[in-house]
Amino acid sequence: MAPASKADKKAAVDAAAWVFNVVTSVGIIIVNKALMATYSFRFATTLTGLHFATTTLMTSILKMLGYIQPSHLPLSELLKFVIFANFSIVGMNISLMWNSVGFYQIAKLSMIPVSCLLEVVFDKIRGFVAALVAVWSTSLQQYYVHFLQRKYSLSSFNLLGHTAPAQAASLLLLGPFLDYWFTNNRVDRFAFNSGSLIFIFMSCTIAVGTNLSQFICIGRFTAVSFQVLGHMKTILVLIMGFFFFGREGLNVHVVLGMVIAVCEMIWYGNASSKPGGKERLNHSLPTNKLENR
Repeated sequence: MAPASKADKKAAVDAAAWVFNVVTSVGIIIVNKALMATYSFRFATTLTGLHFATTTLMTSILKMLGYIQPSHLPLSELLKFVIFANFSIVGMNISLMWNSVGFYQIAKLSMIPVSCLLEVVFDKIRGFVAALVAVWSTSLQQYYVHFLQRKYSLSSFNLLGHTAPAQAASLLLLGPFLDYWFTNNRVDRFAFNSGSLIFIFMSCTIAVGTNLSQFICIGRFTAVSFQVLGHMKTILVLIMGFFFFGREGLNVHVVLGMVIAVCEMIWYGNASSKPGGKERLNHSLPTNKLENR
């Protein structure tokens, strides 16, 4: 009876992490796109810095309450992670700013060459470059999250507590300059109003959940599970992008890229689940008391 109860508890926690990741990941894409498209807040780097400043506040409160235990992460490892992660998140936000919601999500999940080449031919080269940088840096970041958690026995909360302050400081320091370079506009001269401030607050709040759920999911799920999770997010992002932003994200080129991407990811999932595939490799990661509650 005890093993079954333990398995049921693990299944429930996995399901909660799954839903948490889907809701926050899809929500932040839609909110950020609305902020950029509706209110013309095109300062993606500064916005990312605000995300991590909010996340830093959350991790600091959890440390004060005793939910995050003291841990160690070497400075050299922290700096490498910050570089990968900053390129990843800033690149994704810039890709979202310059591309449609549909192409952004397809490039984010798979970077299928046909989809990218079609977008280059029929759209702008800069959107392709932003997506390319974002996807490669995201892959490095996700690998490094898993690597650091295993090597230094860090839980999701511990690793986020180490990385969020460094990312917030670096992005808020460099963000205004990079945003001016990308947009030729200064964030301190942006005409803030109640609508844009509400969306910025929503974006920062959801970003805390997005950052946390990503670290939790990378630590708990296998490659195939994470791919299935990606399929669900792709469908939701494309549907919600269609309803909120019209046909911007749905054209024949994006649909063709989506079909190819899903087919290749399903093939990868089947291949990695066979004997000798990556799905057979089982890595156990530490969890802290907040995750086990």
